[in-house]
Amino acid sequence: MEKIKEYIRRLSDSGGLRRLIIMAGAAGIALIFLSGMFSMNKPEETNDSGFSVTDFRKTTQNDLEKLLCKIEGAGKTRVLLTMENSAEYVFLENGTTKTKEIQPRIRGVLVLCEGGDDPVTVGRVTEAVTKALDISTAKVCIAKLTE
Repeated sequence: MEKIKEYIRRLSDSGGLRRLIIMAGAAGIALIFLSGMFSMNKPEETNDSGFSVTDFRKTTQNDLEKLLCKIEGAGKTRVLLTMENSAEYVFLENGTTKTKEIQPRIRGVLVLCEGGDDPVTVGRVTEAVTKALDISTAKVCIAKLTE
């Protein structure tokens, strides 16, 4: 035990402890980053009814893009949705009879459109998105599309 205390004391005197802590922190951040990259590439699981959150997100994005580009001043449009959770199912106590299905919640919406720098167009697009998805304006970001 004394050897360990002496080793730590020598590390702290030479600045080695600080370097060790910084390296451990950097390694932790790298591991978190790498785990996020690998979890994004997992195939989306579907349940008994064939529902996929990825399919739901893509379909909703495509539908929004088709509608929003028709708003006066919006022009070419791209939409990105982030989802909060997957679909939830409510069953009776017997565990076999499904009573209802709760769709995934939308965490946020990013809309890039050619008219994203015009305040009037931004207002129109924001209102359309919030009404269509039943979300607050705090969850919507509109920006100018540049390609």
